[in-house]
Amino acid sequence: MKILAVDTSSSVCAVALLDNNVLINQKILDNGMTHSENFMPLLDKVLKETKTVLDDIDLIACTVGPGSFTGIRIGIASVKAIAEVKNIKIIEVTSLESLAYNVENVENCTIISMIDAKNSQVYCGIFDNEYNLKVPYIADDINIVLDKIKDYDNIIFVGDGTIVNREMINNNLKDKRYKFVSENINKQNAYSVGKCAYNKFKNKKNIVSADTLNPLYLRKSQAERLKDGK
Repeated sequence: MKILAVDTSSSVCAVALLDNNVLINQKILDNGMTHSENFMPLLDKVLKETKTVLDDIDLIACTVGPGSFTGIRIGIASVKAIAEVKNIKIIEVTSLESLAYNVENVENCTIISMIDAKNSQVYCGIFDNEYNLKVPYIADDINIVLDKIKDYDNIIFVGDGTIVNREMINNNLKDKRYKFVSENINKQNAYSVGKCAYNKFKNKKNIVSADTLNPLYLRKSQAERLKDGK
C-alpha cells in the first residue's frame, strides 16, 4: 500500500512516500519560506524521484495539528484537493502523535511529546510505548503541564517544547526518571506521520474523506484571543 504523508504543522514542511510503514522517499524543508511555496515542489520531487503518480497512491496521511495555524490550513487544503480529485481516503494524524513516533524501539516508558506554543504555553501529548494516548491532549501553561505529568515516570521527552522548557523540566522533575531525545529527532517529519497512519489504517482508526478532514487547533489563534480580550 502506497501512503503519501504530509506534515505542514510546524516550521518544517515535509512530504514522504511509504510502502506500508517502510520509507521510500522523504523531502523536508525548514528554510523560512512559507509552506504555500514549499509544499507543491516537495510533493513533485517525491513523486518524480520515485516514478510515482497520484493515481498510485492508496492513502494520504495528513497532520491536522496542533501547531502553526497557517501551516495546518495549507496542508489540509492541499490534501483535501488531492483526495477529492483522486478519491483517496485520508488518515488524520495529530502533530503530537507523529512526534511520539519519532521515538522507536522503547519499552516500559511514557513518551511525552511537547510543542512550543509561545508565551510559556505548550501543546502536550502523553503516550505509552505503543503510542496509545493516555489522557486527552493538553494545551496550557508549561507550569500547569509539568504538574500534570508528575504522576508519570521513566519518561522520554520529544518535541521543540521540551527544548524551550528544558530548564523548567529539569527543575520540576528532579525525582523522576526521564530523558530527552537527541536533537535530530525533535522536529516534525512526514515519515513519522506515515508510520502512525499505517498503524491507524490497520486498526481502522481516523479514516476520513476530503469533506470530513478538519484541523485540530486545541486553542484559539492569537488574533482570536486578542479579539476576545478587547
